[in-house]
Amino acid sequence: MAKIRQLSKHLINQIAAGEVIERPASVVKELTENSVDAGAKRVSIEITNDCRDIRVADNGSGIHPDEITLAFSKHATSKLQEDDDLFDIHTLGFRGEALASIISIAKLTCITRTKDFETGKKVRCENSEVYETETGCAVGTIMEVKDLFYNVPVRLKFMKNPNTEFSYIQEVVQTIALSHPAVAIELKKNGKTVLKTTGQGNLTQTIKEVFSSDVTNNLKEVLKSDDLSGLRISGFVSTPDYTRSSKKNYHIYINSRGVKCPVFQKSIDMVYKNLTANNKYPFVVLNLEIPTTDVDVNVHPTKKEVRYKNPNQIYNFIYSAIQAGLANYVEKNVTPIGAAVVPETQDEPIKVIEFPVNNSNKDFYVDTKSDTMFITDSEMEKLEQKQTAAVSQQTIFTPDEVCEDEQKDNVIGQYHDTYILIDTEEGLEIVDQHIAEERYIYEKLKEEKNVVSQMLFVSDVIEVSASEIELIKENLEKFERFGYGIEFLSDKELIFRKVPQMLSKTNPKDILADILDNIEGDIDNLEEKILITTSCKAAVKANTKLSIWQMQDIIKKWRTTKMPYTCPHGRTISKVIPHKELAGFFQRAK
Repeated sequence: MAKIRQLSKHLINQIAAGEVIERPASVVKELTENSVDAGAKRVSIEITNDCRDIRVADNGSGIHPDEITLAFSKHATSKLQEDDDLFDIHTLGFRGEALASIISIAKLTCITRTKDFETGKKVRCENSEVYETETGCAVGTIMEVKDLFYNVPVRLKFMKNPNTEFSYIQEVVQTIALSHPAVAIELKKNGKTVLKTTGQGNLTQTIKEVFSSDVTNNLKEVLKSDDLSGLRISGFVSTPDYTRSSKKNYHIYINSRGVKCPVFQKSIDMVYKNLTANNKYPFVVLNLEIPTTDVDVNVHPTKKEVRYKNPNQIYNFIYSAIQAGLANYVEKNVTPIGAAVVPETQDEPIKVIEFPVNNSNKDFYVDTKSDTMFITDSEMEKLEQKQTAAVSQQTIFTPDEVCEDEQKDNVIGQYHDTYILIDTEEGLEIVDQHIAEERYIYEKLKEEKNVVSQMLFVSDVIEVSASEIELIKENLEKFERFGYGIEFLSDKELIFRKVPQMLSKTNPKDILADILDNIEGDIDNLEEKILITTSCKAAVKANTKLSIWQMQDIIKKWRTTKMPYTCPHGRTISKVIPHKELAGFFQRAK
């Protein structure tokens, strides 16, 4: 057996580099995060030589000349002053490994100056050796990495083609830019600018600069705080009808640090589960602020993984915040937990009416969290007068009609007996009549505690497999929850004694067949699948001719839904063709 010996400093750094520096993108990440931690307002990143040469320049605080050599030694950092600081991290970097790792596998030159000195320092590093000289330069730091992996040929061999490696670099820069919109970041490849943000401190603007205005036009704001737990989440999520084919656009952050977090991802997935089609995912940019004592970021050298003190609390907080954002609820003034929602006008007694309202109606005060409307006695009197007048004129009256805006949708017709055409301020809106009504029925049934049923005097005997009989028996309460009454005749036969009233004209055999098909061996969330099938069966079908009144009724109800973007199966409900696009097609000025 060979003798035990102490490894050289250079070899130790190369071993560490295997964890910290996986590819060129890792170098860009570490150096750019150092620039952000140094308080830089501008960061320039240049990539050349097939991603093996990397230059990162910033206008940050620079490195003190007395500490420049120490900065390139292993486990040296300015971000932890005491041992306890490891559990109170407020910077992106803190391990003190990156620079020592980089100079063990690349040739590096650093030029830096602080505001307290007229001249700066130039440092050359190669094979973990550091040489420094004095030089003139601006305040800030320039890091030039040359010939990455020149002395580790195995790592060089496993680099992917330059375009693939650059795509990883671009993702890293996007991640940092989105989490720090107040920092202007520019990324160049072979002298050509590929990405540039202006650092205005506006996240919407940054998203537009990193991606496009098409993305920002399809986003909903998410903003929620909990003073008791110290949690706060902010950012944007896309509407369910604007999706991508992978989770690549899940830009999620913990205290402005980009992470890969299963708890965070799962909460997003569950919100969109019945809002998007299979294998379609939203665009997300969300930052969760959490007390540093409740999260551990020191899990892996790349700092991409985190652990929570209370993961269930985090999951529920994120889930509810996204759901509220999609339903157009964003906290403007944070209300302490448990505080009562009080209307601005308190001169008159308040009554509560429990029906959905149009939140834009200034005569009513709405608690959007509980969907409860507060109304004063005088407004209640007006409401009752309007109802009396409606009855006297022999018209149908519902609370929705009182609270809705007087201006109705300008429905102009029906296309192929399937799509409703609406003239809107934005352009021509095309709505799928079936899935619009399906969305309304789905939300209505989900909110109802007791679904009205219709007794069936005659019902066909339905034959199913023994396993399906057992499945139905085990989940009979869930069927009853949505208005179904089932009687078992044998171990393979059953009949419906009642069905939801809205399905009284639908063949029960078809209903059950659809429910069982929807399960497809997966009994998870069975109640949701029953609800989806019921909504689909009850909604008006495609290829059904409707009157203008019927179309208006479908659109009016659909407009009241909390998630008007897609049906429960994830299909997009409406499409707007802008006036400008139509005019352009016909070569009109307007």
